[in-house]
Amino acid sequence: MSFLKTEWKKILLVAAVFAGCFYLPVGLPRFDNAVFESLALVRWYARQHVLLCLTPAFFIAGAISAFISQNSVMKYLGANANKILSFSIASVSGSVLAVCSCTVLPLFAGIYQMGAGLGPACTFLYSGPAVNVLAIILTARILGLQMGIARAVGAVVFSVLIGILMHVFYRKEQAQKAQAAALMPPPETARPLWKTALLFACMIAILVFANWARSGDVRAVFLCCPGGLTTYAIEGSIVSQTSRQVLIKDQTGVQHAIPAEQIQTVDAIEKNPIYEAVYKIRWGLTLGLLALFIGLAVLWVGSEERKLWLESSWGFALQILPLLLMGVLIAGFLLGRVGHEGLIPSKWVEQAVGGNSLRANLFASVAGAFMYFATLTEVPILQGLMGAGMGKGPALALLLAGPALSLPSMLVIRSILGTQKTIIFCSLVIGMAAICGMIYGAFF
Repeated sequence: MSFLKTEWKKILLVAAVFAGCFYLPVGLPRFDNAVFESLALVRWYARQHVLLCLTPAFFIAGAISAFISQNSVMKYLGANANKILSFSIASVSGSVLAVCSCTVLPLFAGIYQMGAGLGPACTFLYSGPAVNVLAIILTARILGLQMGIARAVGAVVFSVLIGILMHVFYRKEQAQKAQAAALMPPPETARPLWKTALLFACMIAILVFANWARSGDVRAVFLCCPGGLTTYAIEGSIVSQTSRQVLIKDQTGVQHAIPAEQIQTVDAIEKNPIYEAVYKIRWGLTLGLLALFIGLAVLWVGSEERKLWLESSWGFALQILPLLLMGVLIAGFLLGRVGHEGLIPSKWVEQAVGGNSLRANLFASVAGAFMYFATLTEVPILQGLMGAGMGKGPALALLLAGPALSLPSMLVIRSILGTQKTIIFCSLVIGMAAICGMIYGAFF
């Protein structure tokens, strides 16, 4: 009896795991497809995001820990810093990067662990993926000027408001953090500020140019089929377009012929000559910047500092990357990739986001918060959903919650902030997005 009293929880857990394994619905088409989608999504994520997006972000986060003193971070972003200055710096620095909800995480972890206040750090965390100038322009061009303006205003206001609320909720904790920072000795600078700034500028430029896309890319092609909305997620360029079919060449060089009668819309961005010229030389720019950066790091960074930098970058990679990949696997299993269903049928989403009710807006913001959107892909996805009956209010709610959050990012945020702060941050994003969607839907 004593054995059962002490071990009953473990016995139940083992029994539950065994029952789950015993009754796995292997062989059912939807389950098998969901497993395939989870693996396909994590493969795509590893190929498209880890090397070119996350790796530079890990090095930047490590450099924040190694090159920037904690006192300097506290001075501009700490709990005792001027609030107008700190929130302005956090919102602007986040928006300039124009990264996705996962790439911003190492940078967020870096500034938060170096002493940034919870409020400015959360403002930075939201503004990085949400206040994306390119995405806002694309929203205005494809979904309409009103939606673009609403997204821009909502994202900027949200980034600051969420940061302020997080600061207010934990003001006692932040006050203690500020008192501890006041006792810290003055920082010792290993090099002039302009040298450190140039090192960071090189790393950020490498991150930007390595991920530079064509200005004339086709972001997606939406098809309306008898079984519901289906999405062809093809990134590439239109080769030819006739009354019978559209021929698209993707980024790997493979051509896709899509019957014209199935196509609802083809969204192509007009080519910008300057943007296109940068795209053609992007690898030359990236390699040149990388060579410059390596040379400056050898000249200006001492061996001990380089060791600390690499250790910090590796620490962020170990902390963040496993959680991200696990989150992508779960998201792929439940929701699938763009244009492919996971365990949850896409028609459930379509049926739940019609109209402008509280339920529709809340569902859109929750669904957007758990889904993973690569940068700029949320706009054509929404156009297809709106064509299938999605209301304008829920569309804005998804735009405000989706790019800023995802299931993978939630897992990482929890490892940095803890469970309680993560729940409050995510709840603020979801709640504000739903309220803003309802207000917008009522007027437009």
